[in-house]
Amino acid sequence: MTYLLGISAYYHDSAAAIIKDGIIIAAAQEERFTRIKQDSNYPINAINYCMKEAGIKPEQLDGVVYYEKPFVKFERILETAMAYVPVSMRSFINAMPVWLNKKLFIPSEIDKQFEKRLRCPIYFTSHHESHCASAFFPSPFDEAAIICLDGVGEWDTTTWGIGKGNKIEIKQKIEFPHSLGLLYSAFTGFLGFKVNSGEYKVMGLAPYGEPIYKDLFYNNLIDIKEDGSFWLNQEYFGYCTTDYMYNDKFEKLFNRPARKPETALSQNDMDIAASLQAVTEEIILKIAKYVHTQTGMKNLCLAGGCALNCVSNGNILKNGPYDNIWTQPAAGDAGGALGAALAVYYMGLNNVRSVNHNDSQAGSLLGPKYSDEQILETLNKFDAKFKKYDSEEEVTKIIAKYIAEGKSIGHFAGRMEYGPRALGNRSILADPRNREMQRNLNLAIKKRESFRPFAPSCLEEDVEKYFDIKQGKKSPYMLLTQPVSNSIRTELTEEEKHYKGIDKLKAYRSTLPAITHVNYSARIQTVSKEVNPRYWNIINEFKKLTDCSVIVNTSFNIRGEPIVNTPENAYKCFMFTDLDVLVLENFVLLKEEQKAIEGIEQYQKQFKLD
Repeated sequence: MTYLLGISAYYHDSAAAIIKDGIIIAAAQEERFTRIKQDSNYPINAINYCMKEAGIKPEQLDGVVYYEKPFVKFERILETAMAYVPVSMRSFINAMPVWLNKKLFIPSEIDKQFEKRLRCPIYFTSHHESHCASAFFPSPFDEAAIICLDGVGEWDTTTWGIGKGNKIEIKQKIEFPHSLGLLYSAFTGFLGFKVNSGEYKVMGLAPYGEPIYKDLFYNNLIDIKEDGSFWLNQEYFGYCTTDYMYNDKFEKLFNRPARKPETALSQNDMDIAASLQAVTEEIILKIAKYVHTQTGMKNLCLAGGCALNCVSNGNILKNGPYDNIWTQPAAGDAGGALGAALAVYYMGLNNVRSVNHNDSQAGSLLGPKYSDEQILETLNKFDAKFKKYDSEEEVTKIIAKYIAEGKSIGHFAGRMEYGPRALGNRSILADPRNREMQRNLNLAIKKRESFRPFAPSCLEEDVEKYFDIKQGKKSPYMLLTQPVSNSIRTELTEEEKHYKGIDKLKAYRSTLPAITHVNYSARIQTVSKEVNPRYWNIINEFKKLTDCSVIVNTSFNIRGEPIVNTPENAYKCFMFTDLDVLVLENFVLLKEEQKAIEGIEQYQKQFKLD
């Protein structure tokens, strides 16, 4: 037996993953344990969980794999700083303490954290090799083209290659400072959202605007070739020389200052977001088409932070040349931990790869699961009132009943999801037919901006009834945005057709208004009975009651907080929000039966709107 532990750390969203003979045993992000969103520290809690799940001690590991090469990355930081002296020196000096204390000495740090009990080699993969491995090796394909797009690893920002059997070959790359991820992040900061966290908010904001600034992008910021390769004009960006993503010239180009966080969104903000998204989609589609001309492959695997842009992924599926697309559910840096371990197992140790044609990611349900005893301990701690159902069949029926009655449900069951998407096990569930649900979930429960859309979970076998998706295609990881079907769309009035900006929310565009975005799109999750039978049964019971095979699924957390991990995390989120019902495995709690608990002000301060 071969056990390999993969680690990603010290950039953002640290994580750990463990594989046994190529099979993924466990994977988790550090943020879920520390409750620090996108925690970048050494993932000691995630590592301890993975080791416990595998049932092994440090001495039994056959290898520890770090997801990038620190000395090569340091070389890039040093060379960049030297190229822009003297303006770069302050940023360079600010970065040095963490590099000199930890980042340059990863083997020592790993050995120290394991109390010098390791008896195995420590391996290093490159950043993009880790991403590409995370995309291809768990995929359901014997062979595929691979595209990785992110901010920056060591030097690479965009790569493409080929995966066949147990090998990956990277064919071409674009290097720093020319980066689609950094372009998107610069605009994320400019629009008043948190960089490396709020990019998905920009994507969600885009449909409220018009892409009127596309020519401004093409004439000033970025030069794009027919093969999708691109060059960024560094006169407008600050990330090579400062701690800021953009500079004064960037602001002058748009004739306005950056939006201050938490201020009202303007139509100009929305138009800039729409323009950025349109440019991003055009670049990625060009890259995807070019890679197809070079490889002729019908399958495509995606990874890197930009692969979380589900609108772009849907655009590739709809307008690209591929029959099948598979995106790593933890496509950002967290997924690098898994990719690093898989890369060494298959390419480094030359093990044979056996392909699971459903994929080998196990629904990305790879995190901790909690026993009835652990749940009961939490409920007793808070003197909670609950009813425990004898069977899963009973509890799925009562959940469906509550959803149909218009209640919002915090659902906590099975293993926690790996990656940024809640896929049913750590989810808030609700009725998509309810016209007020989108607003209520955003403002009263999630404590977030009113413009944010919600995703539908749909029975896999019924997806074509509700969404305009290619026949037979799946979206198990909520990483494809597709239009809602004409059959469920509703006709807008003449007045509604002329709504602009946030006013677009006033118009209901389908019979499932809570999951239909203002451009008639939805970020789909198809649910398989084979992969997640409990969650499938909830939706199926809802279908029996309502003749609707779709429910709202959003992550079980409030804004600024990581997705809940433990029963206590779930109970506190339930009590400090307007959720109606909490389900912890087969334990069901109603809000009106609970006593108030202390700490609501501290909780809300801790997870202040960011």
